[in-house]
Amino acid sequence: MKYAIVIPDGAADRPLAELDGRTPLQAADKPTIDSLAATGRVGRVSNVPQGYPPGSDVAILSLFGYDVTECYTGRAPLEAAAQGLTVADDEWVFRCNLVTLAGGTMVDYCSGHISTDEARPIIESLSAQLAGHGVRFHVGVGYRHLMICTGQFDLELTPPHDITGKPFAPHLPKGLGGEQLVTLMQASQAVLADHPVTAARQAAGKHTATSIWLWGYGKMPTLQPFAERFGVSAAVITAVDLVRGIATLTGMDRIEVAGATGYIDTDYAGKGAAAVAALDDHDLIIVHVEAPDECGHNGLAAEKTDAIGQIDRHVVAPLLKRLQGEPGGWRMAILPDHPTPCGIKTHTADPVPLVLAGSDVGTDALTTFDEAAAAASDLAIGPGELMGMLLKTR
Repeated sequence: MKYAIVIPDGAADRPLAELDGRTPLQAADKPTIDSLAATGRVGRVSNVPQGYPPGSDVAILSLFGYDVTECYTGRAPLEAAAQGLTVADDEWVFRCNLVTLAGGTMVDYCSGHISTDEARPIIESLSAQLAGHGVRFHVGVGYRHLMICTGQFDLELTPPHDITGKPFAPHLPKGLGGEQLVTLMQASQAVLADHPVTAARQAAGKHTATSIWLWGYGKMPTLQPFAERFGVSAAVITAVDLVRGIATLTGMDRIEVAGATGYIDTDYAGKGAAAVAALDDHDLIIVHVEAPDECGHNGLAAEKTDAIGQIDRHVVAPLLKRLQGEPGGWRMAILPDHPTPCGIKTHTADPVPLVLAGSDVGTDALTTFDEAAAAASDLAIGPGELMGMLLKTR
């Protein structure tokens, strides 16, 4: 048996006036996914346990079949695992966004999607001027970086993408150790104001990185190997360090695609081709595509709709063609990790639509993959339950 999971991150949404009252999933041209809905089962999945933040860290862990209530320690440690960083027992890992602050407002949580090539010298400057005394910075991807430090922390931290266009002062770090973080964030502003990358982006009319924003902290977790947990070999394709980190910690293979960016300019076809090839020597391939989520955070309904169509054509269609030729049978699941509605530009904990198709899955009367169809289904799956259901032997 061969298996595939495609995760259009944040694709679930709410009806939008600019889409004539439809959601991006309803408006998207996705004939392959809808064909799977017509021949398989449509349902809804809750990937976020009650009381947990509706981020991809929690949702992807649940989607991968892990009990978040037992193993979740924070987002940033997962990204540290992706980079292979050594983190001591007395150290904490923080996500370190490069953000645009102006007029007391969080103007942009990602500094205009600053590139890794631009971000690298910024992080290097922060390391040269602010690191030391138990603090160190590490370059990540694009606007997403890490800070590791020692100290005593019991904090209330806010993801910057939750407060786009809002005053940021009420959301500065609070609690034990909060003053240390605020001091670092304020100190970073002087470094960034005089940086050559800032001048170059200003000259180009782009948003500049004016500050770091620290959030998503935690200690390094220990996760049971996926192959031991489920008895299959698995590989993950993603452009996001968070998902790479979960793959690393669970012993899944990571397949890198050169043109994968984590944004709408990602190489969809490259991901699809790599996924097809991965089935030669893996039982399960998981393809994560960040683009719909980034569109949701930026309120880009048309671009989100297009990204879903690209996933259908360039990822799902070639994977389905390959799977249908498997003599041992196949199953495919398609679902977002969480919704990222364009109207609110942040995540929600609502259940997400699922299509499940393939050998011995069965069928129902539903024929489309979208929020309305999922709401009409009697198939409701709780946190951490989908993976076992997908991989259940015939």
